Parts: sequence; C-alpha cells; structure tokens
Amino acid sequence: MNTNQVSRRDFLRVSGLAGTALCLGFYFPSSAKEAEIINTTGTASSEIELNAWIHIDTNGKVTIFNHRAEMGQGSFQSVPQIIAEELEVDLKDVNIVFAQGNREKYGNQVTGGSSTIRSSYKNLLKLSATARVMLISVAAQKWAVSLADCYAASGHVFHKTSGNKFHYGELVVDASKLATPKEVILKKTSEYKLIRKPLLRQDTPLKTNGTAIFGLDKKLPGMLYATVERNPRLRGVVKSFDASAALKVPGVIKVFKVRMGVFKTFREGVAVVANSTWAAMQGKKALKVAWDDTGFEHINTADIYKRQQDSLQTQEGLFAKKQGEPDAILKQAEKTVDVVYQTPYQSHSCMEPVNCVAHYQGDKVEIWGPIQAPEWVQDYISEQLGLAKEKVIVNMTFLGGGFGRKAFMDYPHEATMISKEMSAPVQVVWTREDDATQGPYRPGISYRCQGAIKDGEITALKFRMAGQNNDHWRAGKTDQANRSTAEGFLKPYYDSIKNISFAEVQFETPIPTMWWRSVYASTNGFAYESFLDEIALAAGKDPLALRRQYLQEERSQLLIDKMEAVSGWKQRKKNEGFGVAITECFASTVGQIVKVSRAENGKIKIDQVWAVMDCGWYVNPDIIKAQVEGSIVMALGAATIHEITFKDGLVEQSNFYNYKMPRITDIPPIEVYIMENEANAGGVGEPGLPAFAPALTNAIFDLTGKRIRKLPFDLSAV
Repeated sequence: MNTNQVSRRDFLRVSGLAGTALCLGFYFPSSAKEAEIINTTGTASSEIELNAWIHIDTNGKVTIFNHRAEMGQGSFQSVPQIIAEELEVDLKDVNIVFAQGNREKYGNQVTGGSSTIRSSYKNLLKLSATARVMLISVAAQKWAVSLADCYAASGHVFHKTSGNKFHYGELVVDASKLATPKEVILKKTSEYKLIRKPLLRQDTPLKTNGTAIFGLDKKLPGMLYATVERNPRLRGVVKSFDASAALKVPGVIKVFKVRMGVFKTFREGVAVVANSTWAAMQGKKALKVAWDDTGFEHINTADIYKRQQDSLQTQEGLFAKKQGEPDAILKQAEKTVDVVYQTPYQSHSCMEPVNCVAHYQGDKVEIWGPIQAPEWVQDYISEQLGLAKEKVIVNMTFLGGGFGRKAFMDYPHEATMISKEMSAPVQVVWTREDDATQGPYRPGISYRCQGAIKDGEITALKFRMAGQNNDHWRAGKTDQANRSTAEGFLKPYYDSIKNISFAEVQFETPIPTMWWRSVYASTNGFAYESFLDEIALAAGKDPLALRRQYLQEERSQLLIDKMEAVSGWKQRKKNEGFGVAITECFASTVGQIVKVSRAENGKIKIDQVWAVMDCGWYVNPDIIKAQVEGSIVMALGAATIHEITFKDGLVEQSNFYNYKMPRITDIPPIEVYIMENEANAGGVGEPGLPAFAPALTNAIFDLTGKRIRKLPFDLSAV
C-alpha cells in the first residue's frame, strides 16, 4: 500500500468528509493499482472518520461501514471482523451500517464474483492497523512513555506497567494531527483473536427479531406503491391497454405505460400505482393489455438444445484458450472420447422477490433497496436521466438472497421512471410470478467434450460450449469468445496436459441471461468434471488418482490428500457409489466427494457429501461452512429438481409449485473442511457450488454404470 500526503481540500473532495477531524483513510484513484493511504492535518472536531470505513466519536463509539451488500453471504460480519481485529475493538461494541454507493470512497462495491473479502482484506487490515498505531502513539505521548510500553485492546490504549488507559474517543482528535506511518506491522495469523474464529454473526439477531431492514421494509412519507404488468415474451411492446377496471379498484391512483432498461434493450409494461401494495396488485389483475410480439423469435426449449448441439457438430467456434495442437492429436488418436453434456436455464428464485424504492426529485433521485451493485445503478440511471452521478444516491438494504439477480439495473430504473411520472416516492414490488417469468436467467448450455488417450495417458482435451454469452446482453454482440469458457477448470491441468483448447460456439436467443451463483463455473463444472471421469474410465484409472496425477501443484495435492482422508475414498465398499469433482472459480478451489447407494425402495439415496475448500486466507469458518452448505443445496436443486423451460416464447414456470425447491428432507449430510494456508484470500460465496453436480452424477455412474449427461435429472428415476 502506498502512502501519499494530500491537501485537506483534496481529501474532502475525494472522501466527502467535511466537518470531520479525520486525516487518515484510503481512496481509489483510477491511475493507481491499489488503494492509497492519505493523511492531512485535522481540525478540532467531535469525531474522526477513516474515509468512512471506520468512524470513531469522542465517546469512543465505533461505527463500521460495510461497503458491500449483505445478502446472506456474511459480509456484514466478515468486513467488521477484519477491521475489529487490527483496530482492537470488540465487535459487540461496534455499530455496523451499510455504506451508500460511492465509488470514490469505497472503490468497487459490486457484490459479485465472491469478491468482497478477497478484493479488500489487505487494505482493511492495513488501514485498521494504521489507525491503531496512531492512537497508541497519541497515548504514549500523553504518558511520555515509549510505544513499546503501550498496547491496544477493546477500544482502549493501555500502559503496561501503570495500568493507565485511554478510550479511543479521548485520542482521536490528537491522532488526526499525526503523520501517517509509512509502514505498520500486521498481526501474524497465530496472533488473531477474531479472524479465523467462528464468531456469531452480527446480523442474525436483527433478522430474527425483525429489526433488520430489507427492501420491502423501507417506508418514506407520502410513498406510493406500484406493480407492473410486463410483456410475457420479454421483448414485445405494449399495443394498447384498458385500465378502466383497474382504476375502479379502491386505492388505485394511476395506470400508465412504463419502460425499463435491460442493459442494451428495453422492456415495456403497464404500471399500476396505488396507496398500498395490495391495491396495486389487485389493479394489475384487472388490467387488460394487448401486446405486439412481432419481430423476434418465440423460442422453444427443444429448439434451443437442438440448435446448440447441431452447431457443436459443425462449428469450431471462437477460441477462448488454446495450447498445443489438440486437433491434430485427436485426428490421429486411436482412442478418443467424444460426448455432449447439457445444462438447463435456471431462475435465481431469491426468497425475497425483486423490489425497489425510488424518489425522483427533479435534480436528483434517491434509491433504497436490495441492491448488489450500487455504482452500476448510479452509472446507468445517471446516463438514462442525464443526471450527474453524485445526484443518483443509492442506499443498500439487507437482501433476502441475490445470486447475481440483484446486480442488475432494470428494477431500480423502472422504479425511478414510475417515481418520476408520479412526482412522489414509489415502491415497486415484483410478484413471485414476475420474478420467475421475466428473468434474467442462467443460460442453458450444451458442451461437446473430446479427449485423446494413449497408453493410459491424456494426450489432448478439446472443449466447446454453445450457450448465450452474458456479455452480449450487457455490452452488445461481440466477436470475442466468452471470457468464461474455461471457468471452473483448474489451472494446474495446463502444466501437465500439453494439448488443450476451449472454444465458444456463439449462440443467441431473445431470452435475457445474466450471472447466476458461480456464473459459468456452475455449468462448465458439470461438463468438464464429468468428462474427466469418462476419461479416467477410458484410461483405466481411478477418478481421484487421475486428478492427482494431472494436478501436480502442491495446494491441489494437499486438497486431494484431505478429500481422500475425510471420505475414506480408498476404503470404498461394494454397493456404494463414490463420485469426485474438483473445480476452481474466483480464486478458490473446492473438491467434493459424494457417496450414494440404493435405498430399500430401490431409489438412489445420497448418503454423504464431503466438501474441502481451499480459499487461502479467510475470516470466519462458520460463514464458510454455511456458504458451502448453501451452495450444495442450490446445486442439488439445479441438478435434480428445477429448470426454466420455454414454449412459444413463454416461460412455463411461474412459482414454486412448478419450479420446486429442495426440501429439508432432500438434503444429505454435508461435511465441510477448510484448508489452512497463508495464500491470498479467495472467494467463498460461490465456489462451493460447481463441484456438486458432477460429483453426484459421477457417484451414480460408479454405483449403477449409468452416465448422466443432461441436467436436471430425476434422482428417483435413476
């Protein structure tokens, strides 16, 4: 981390902290590769603020600002747990609040790609340690003793020999006048009191006693409520509408056409605004809308996969990654494997449906809601409305699940346009049916996987995928291969297998698609890890032994050692099916082993799942275990229970009665293990998902000899 002295005026311009005594923090200039510590002279004030990350008033009260969304993944706990460790404060004495969207203060605030901890933990540790050192320095000066004679704990600085102490509030103003230390010594892992400890989450009491504020809980004076009837074929437009019956519903105030942005396209609908959510919903049911659905294909699911698989047989696609000459090796090989895998479209199906509050006020707009990407919302709405970005104020609430869906700009934009029409604050609520039928979805994808084997060794691998590229929806059609084509495939394989290629066969439909938990690794992982099992069989090798052979990097070997030990892989018994998969995404590697058997009724039973995560440096083991368990539950549903299908351009699923979720009775025992090392932090919220489906289907093959290449499949029918 660099240090830099800037003027107080420049600091306040950058951080927006006028009226505070803080002269310490970090900011994110676009030209810098990492955050810079900044320092300037302070003024007499009642409080200091560390670039709005840490706020300490003269009473010693500490407020920590969480710069990322909390959607169940644990940032509301993990970020403060990091700061409290090096700042030496007790979490029970800390107030945690959500930061507003502000790229200049906080850098990237997009909660996605499992990036919250891995992108910020080093900065947070250094900043907190710097603050602690400065507070200790002030206390040492007041006592006229050396720094070595003082230490910090529980929001106080203590003198070792006399027992004298100051609370931080008594030191902050003088601390703000000190020069920033250029170097600070961080704690060793062995010295941690909070980090790597399974501390109870700070948001759990709020969510159980009803004080946590989710998007639907936000209320403003004079707020109205709206629902929207949107085109069921996604790209159609409103031909006409009859609002007469809707306007007769008590509480309905106004009905009008509205248009919201979906990246590079727009979706039309008819908004019903009322004095309550119930009235708006009843008014929506009474609407009569005629749609113009011409000019785009009315897609069917069967047609999607036929076109994908036809293209995989006839097209080479755009290379995303290639080394060696896999085509030449495959052409000459005596023994090859050539198979196709298929994964379905999936809904995000967050337990909290989409909602948003917007208040358009002419020269500015303020937004509240379950938002994963506040600065993207700022960027998009400022562009659409011609407002300066600082005039688009985005406030994050708790999210009842996100999984990528709530990183989009469509619903805040729609709420803003309705508020603008009404000249009042408006809360827009999506029903479960809106959420299920409108998308966006995880794209359905087909994969063609080819491999060559000689003398029991892999000589070439060739992978091609045909499915929608999320970047095309976000940025328009491109001529570059999907940048996530190889996502999920472990990097050490490239060192041991000299001929490998990944290519995208481009495929487009009108269906809106975007990120879904673990993004393309969730589909790639099924294809690539299932294929490695088929390669192991063709090579006459044990599936885990084959991975050990070709994953020579030390961390991979240690991961496999752990997987072998906890699962009893080498002690497998007759009538037990064991399957393995190892995937990597967002800088973390997860290996999973699934054990299956036949129940007394003859149906497949999942007996046990063992998951081993190597995420490098980490914060809270309980959060990691919860995230991996949740990922496995989500993966189980996507592999064996639910999918989104289309008929004549219409989504066939609309609610949980026909897009079913896993029940508690469906969930097998899960054991989660965390590898201990000092490597850089990786992601946690998403990497636990991709390995489950291939480990499950590989286990089923081990037990039954039946190879499953298409998801979802009916577990009870295998």
